Amino acid sequence: MQAEPKNPQAGTSLVGEEYEVEIGPVAHGGHCVARTAEGQVLFVRHALPGERVVARVTDGEEGARFLRADAVRIIDASKDRVEAPCPFAGPGRCGGCDWQHAKPGAQRRLKGEVIAEQLQRLAGLTPEEAGWDGTVMPAEGDKLPAGEVPAWRTRVQYAVDEAGRAGLRRHRSHEVEPVDHCMIAAEGVSELGIERRDWTGMASVEAIAATGSQDRQVILTPRPGARLPLVELDRPVSVMRVGEKDGGVHRVHGRPFVRERADGRTYRVGNGGFWQVHPRAADTLVTAVMQGLLPRKGDTALDLYCGVGLFAGALADRVGDQGAVLGIESGKRAVEDARHNLAAFDRVRVEQGKVESVLPRTGITQADLIVLDPPRAGAGRKTVEHLTSLGARRIAYVACDPAALARDLAYFRTGGYHPRTLRAFDLFPMTHHVECVAILEPAGKGS
Repeated sequence: MQAEPKNPQAGTSLVGEEYEVEIGPVAHGGHCVARTAEGQVLFVRHALPGERVVARVTDGEEGARFLRADAVRIIDASKDRVEAPCPFAGPGRCGGCDWQHAKPGAQRRLKGEVIAEQLQRLAGLTPEEAGWDGTVMPAEGDKLPAGEVPAWRTRVQYAVDEAGRAGLRRHRSHEVEPVDHCMIAAEGVSELGIERRDWTGMASVEAIAATGSQDRQVILTPRPGARLPLVELDRPVSVMRVGEKDGGVHRVHGRPFVRERADGRTYRVGNGGFWQVHPRAADTLVTAVMQGLLPRKGDTALDLYCGVGLFAGALADRVGDQGAVLGIESGKRAVEDARHNLAAFDRVRVEQGKVESVLPRTGITQADLIVLDPPRAGAGRKTVEHLTSLGARRIAYVACDPAALARDLAYFRTGGYHPRTLRAFDLFPMTHHVECVAILEPAGKGS
């Protein structure tokens, strides 16, 4: 089946056109690759490899390098397909999840295929060369019976429509899909009852349910000129607001922070600052990093992009009084929190600024261990070149994007470091996101 526009011209929108296609491999970004009969590339959501579907174009024009599309009718279904448990999932609906229509095990296989493809294409590495067994491990407690969905998202940003209804954005859209319940929201978020309240005048409402404490927080972003509502939810919460003029997060009521728990320590996280979203993620990642680095008493270590000090605290515990840890973080409030969280360690220092600017200024020429957990874009060539000059025994790279990880691994290889091990964790079930931890060491060196 194929509905071609009459007399198509270059630049003519193809949105709404439908093509019957065979679905090819999964691609990075929550979609699969297909081609029309004329060879036009389609990135198709809501499909699975090997299926035959009718794909409706959602974005693209005649002559474009590729088109985006949704699978709106399944002709031949994959054995990995299930009916989406969430009533708000599907073509044109909520864009928060990518793989509601796939069995949990199939989701992890797809993520593994994406990691392998990115490693090969961008770093020239096979899984074996990367020290990876090819598996993506579920978080503890996430293996559930068919039809059940892990309630893992401890931070949910609800968009608010013109009628004051809370919902979630549609895929690649500013349009709001009102929801009465988000299946992947953690219990601590769901129990607030955000979806049942009128949020007229608000642009968004972010809900945070801390792990390891009963702290709950909402962060309100008003529309221009709107007044804050009286916030009465089903559980006690602290309330923050995003300033219209400065874009900063300001306290309205209650604590300006939540207390998170990981690796036996409590961490203060203020103003909606970064913390791993899955309740098991922080512990899972700390364990993977420490098992890979094997810190020794007296080691000197760097924690780059350190946030509120999660890995710096774990390192400080393990390198002891004779060791030293330097953290670098660009966010002002995160640095304040990190210094508070790590105040008990005399030989831990946290500097504020971008890693590529601050690290050269420190004068550090050697480190035993390095942890880096960069943003989605990765660390980049310049920073990696600096890190490989420090002679670290081992480097732990925590990555939320396999493409950025692969690009940076190629830079590390140029600098004489290769992956010793790589582990992948499904800390974002139902979405295309995946977390990886790569442990690097100087090429040719055994542990």
